[in-house]
Amino acid sequence: MRPANQDTFADLPVMGCGAAGASAALRAAQAGLSVAVLSNAADPLESNSDYAQGGIVARPPGDTPEELVRDILAAGDGLCDEGAVRLLADSIPDIVDRLLVEQLAVEFTLDPEGRFDFTQEAAHSRRRIAHADDATGHAISIRLLAAVEAEAGIELLTGHTAVDLITVPHHSVEPGAIYGPIECLGAYVLEQESGRVRRFFAPHTVLATGGVGQLYLHTTNPWVARADGLAMAHRAGATIINAEYVQFHPTAFYHRDADRFLISESVRGEGAILRTRHGEEFMSSYHPDGSLAPRDILARAIQEEMLKSGDEYVLLDLTPLAVDPKVRFPTIYETCLQHGVDITRQSIPVVPAAHYFCGGVGVDTWGRTSLRRLYAAGETSCTGVHGANRLASTSLPEAILWGQRAAVDAVSHDEPIDAGRIEEIATWRDEGLTEESDPLLIVPDWMLIKSTMWNYAGIVRNAKRLHRAVADLSYWAHRIERFYRETKLNDELVGLRNGIAAAQIIADAALRNPVSRGCHYRED
Repeated sequence: MRPANQDTFADLPVMGCGAAGASAALRAAQAGLSVAVLSNAADPLESNSDYAQGGIVARPPGDTPEELVRDILAAGDGLCDEGAVRLLADSIPDIVDRLLVEQLAVEFTLDPEGRFDFTQEAAHSRRRIAHADDATGHAISIRLLAAVEAEAGIELLTGHTAVDLITVPHHSVEPGAIYGPIECLGAYVLEQESGRVRRFFAPHTVLATGGVGQLYLHTTNPWVARADGLAMAHRAGATIINAEYVQFHPTAFYHRDADRFLISESVRGEGAILRTRHGEEFMSSYHPDGSLAPRDILARAIQEEMLKSGDEYVLLDLTPLAVDPKVRFPTIYETCLQHGVDITRQSIPVVPAAHYFCGGVGVDTWGRTSLRRLYAAGETSCTGVHGANRLASTSLPEAILWGQRAAVDAVSHDEPIDAGRIEEIATWRDEGLTEESDPLLIVPDWMLIKSTMWNYAGIVRNAKRLHRAVADLSYWAHRIERFYRETKLNDELVGLRNGIAAAQIIADAALRNPVSRGCHYRED
């Protein structure tokens, strides 16, 4: 039993420090709340937000919210929440012009007249994407993080892993609590350095832990995108929606000795063309927009071409570009060059990779989940904006907007926790656990999850594969849960437990839904 002085209290703990988490923390602290931002990484910049390359939707002259709404709805393939989409479209100037430019001084790439250098991306009806070269997410993330670190009301805690949400009645020692509604009173948090698990109590909690890319064998996501928030919310009883909709980016850099690295949509927006290894353009036979077709269609087409030819990749031909790729895409240029590909003279070998989770913890327009006192924002949430297939460069503004709105709603609902209720919450018990976590058990278990999800619940699905995925994941889940219960806790073990749970959520949802829509494609 941990002593009472190991408990921590904050007005608003925020799990995650990407665009959603940082935005929520800033807005809450500026309104006077005490905020604790928790990141399981040593570097709080480590997030999908920081890795985002292409850009962020803005409002160029002549564009309207209605046009953006139409493009988002078309890409979402009939599954978007139109009210959420309109809220985002109407909020773009506030997010980009006022927050990012005026308040945070994000250094976007400008044209010779000093205006945004708007670029084109697939499924957008006009050039409306503002960017910072090809590292837009990083440019935004460093300014958000600087603001977080400068805010006196925010405590930034790296190396802290959220293990589980504290929820009533699940963690109450009072039997009668079973008759009340489920509500969140904070989280159990692992201090990685000490190995202690502390109770973080709070009247409101924000989940902003990011996506699910690490559940797949090939992904553009960093290691932290392992579905922690999704799994924790599911265990607590929160509503999860649209979990079958996992978007695969069609163009990730392929090299046998390198991690998959995102080749931005903007490269095709500037004119690059997909070709087979023999130099044949093939996308025009799949979609009238050719290499600027929606991402789900591109990913399936590339996979189909690879299956037909037996090749391990296709090529992205940059010779049609009207811009100097070395200047316009410096990050891509340097990264490819490190692996022997000079994009000023060579095509880029690319393959599809898991990229963005369109589903998640269901929330309303204020980020409120189905559990009282619990909010979710960013990729771990499902706002309804993305529907069955996310439109490029809409995720950063969505994360920022819903992070801010969650904070505003938390500030407006002053609901302190009664001291008596804290006494009813179980302390963390790990007496008698002496078994150390063995990497030789964790790494192979992760590979089983990744291979199963890639092969059976990946870009193209059918009932036979999904039944196999569900059965195999269920078998491994029992073994992993036993491993978790019998082993001293560390971050890797928490991640494995969450990974298997999230994989089951996605595979189950994909099996239950026989209708092909957007990035959920059932060949049967």
